[in-house]
Amino acid sequence: MDIIISNNSDSPIYVQIMDQIKAMIVSGELKEGDALPSMRLLAKELRISIITTKRAYEDLEREGYIESYTGKGSFVKAINHERVREAAICEIEELLEEIMDKARMAGITMTELEERMRLLYEEKEQ
Repeated sequence: MDIIISNNSDSPIYVQIMDQIKAMIVSGELKEGDALPSMRLLAKELRISIITTKRAYEDLEREGYIESYTGKGSFVKAINHERVREAAICEIEELLEEIMDKARMAGITMTELEERMRLLYEEKEQ
């Protein structure tokens, strides 16, 4: 499993691990029933603390992406795509609220904001 940890990221390492595993599950790269590396092996490969991988796996399990069995390991769960979509929408709405507050403080109109968003979206699609 290719997980890349960035020391320059503002996100904690366990969040970086979670985000990348979630992305692999949602994209279909990891499928239902696929085994994840053991916490110990992943920690060794990434040269990080096992406590960090344990936290990532526990949070992934709590969010319903994986299931873990003592002595057997951790496996990808069947995901409810509608639930994943709803969670993403909630997260996006929170970020948009932050953006709107900053835009208002800077005197940026909704039209300007929409145009910038459209340009960024189109740029990412290419």
